[in-house]
Amino acid sequence: MAPPNENQEKGLLRTLFSFPNPVNEISARLVAGMVVAISLAIILSDQSWLLFVLAYGFLARVATGPTLSPMGLLATRVLVPIMGSPSRSVPGPPKRFAQSIGLVFSITALVVFYASDSEVAAKSLVGVLAVFATLESVVGFCAGCFVFNHLMRWGLIPESVCRECLVSVQPQAG
Repeated sequence: MAPPNENQEKGLLRTLFSFPNPVNEISARLVAGMVVAISLAIILSDQSWLLFVLAYGFLARVATGPTLSPMGLLATRVLVPIMGSPSRSVPGPPKRFAQSIGLVFSITALVVFYASDSEVAAKSLVGVLAVFATLESVVGFCAGCFVFNHLMRWGLIPESVCRECLVSVQPQAG
């Protein structure tokens, strides 16, 4: 077997570091439920190492979707199939944007906890994540997606980023 050529390697990296589009909202809501569980474990326990787990999960999902995310893999490869593989497709770019916001909050909590030794501030940031992850998981409201759509409406995110999103961004005739 011949070693992979440069184009194959680039294709592999491009595939690895991509985000699914569309995204199965059922999987996204299950991942959000796992974020709630980890967030509550951080808030209610003295297990500060879980901040690394939370931050890694967001980093992995932003960079690769579910590919390198244990929570993403559990949702897409185990839980959704157990549920009979329900699917509701939603555009990927707003979900990636929402994961990016979670990444910022989780890394900030990690830095605040370890750099300034402020457990209250770190747990407060994780609490904000828990609230928004609960909204996503329980009622299907993605705050990051909401912000993404407004940024598109205001022209701060170009239409080329998410043509599928235009349906939800366009003003309704009435």
